[in-house]
Amino acid sequence: MTARIEHLVTSGTFTLDGGTWDVDNNVWIVGDGAEAVVIDAAHDADAILAALDGRTLRAIICTHAHNDHIDAAPALAAATGARILLHPDDLPLWKQTHPDHHPDGELTDGQTLTIAGTDLTVLHTPGHAPGAVCLHAPDLGTVFTGDTLFAGGPGATGRSFSHFPTIIDSIRDRLLTLPPQTVVRTGHGDTTTIGAEAPHLQEWINRGH
Repeated sequence: MTARIEHLVTSGTFTLDGGTWDVDNNVWIVGDGAEAVVIDAAHDADAILAALDGRTLRAIICTHAHNDHIDAAPALAAATGARILLHPDDLPLWKQTHPDHHPDGELTDGQTLTIAGTDLTVLHTPGHAPGAVCLHAPDLGTVFTGDTLFAGGPGATGRSFSHFPTIIDSIRDRLLTLPPQTVVRTGHGDTTTIGAEAPHLQEWINRGH
């Protein structure tokens, strides 16, 4: 059986720089009938556990460490024994939410994670956060972009630890070079494709200045 992608939406809050906002997050589960990984354990560990339906959870992969993407990670790890994986550049953000619980392993650019016979390649894509990563699954024709690229443009860069020119570089050099038919599965909102977003790069640059 080849890996499949499942989608769960969980709701909670995003807090940074003294502000708090209500958000809906996309949680992505990649695996087969026996094992899976979770990309971004957001808000509701019980809902994610229910969606896993008894499968072995091999890893909790964090696209970045804003609290709305990691708040349920320790509880999910405790319930399943899965390791939490995060790019080390996002440890300062992680510690704002979980000062007493350290991730179990590091994500590095070019690293390959394999689940149910399917490879996920880690792409370091800083800008929205210093340790932001995307996960490219060529066999599934998809890339999981967290908050780096959305339907309609780059993730937000107006708060601490973010930088607009850096996110533009990441998107241009690491994401828009993927095949145009690649499905972009985001951290919030609707999916899109690389081909749908690529023509708008200059518009985003102009808008961001």
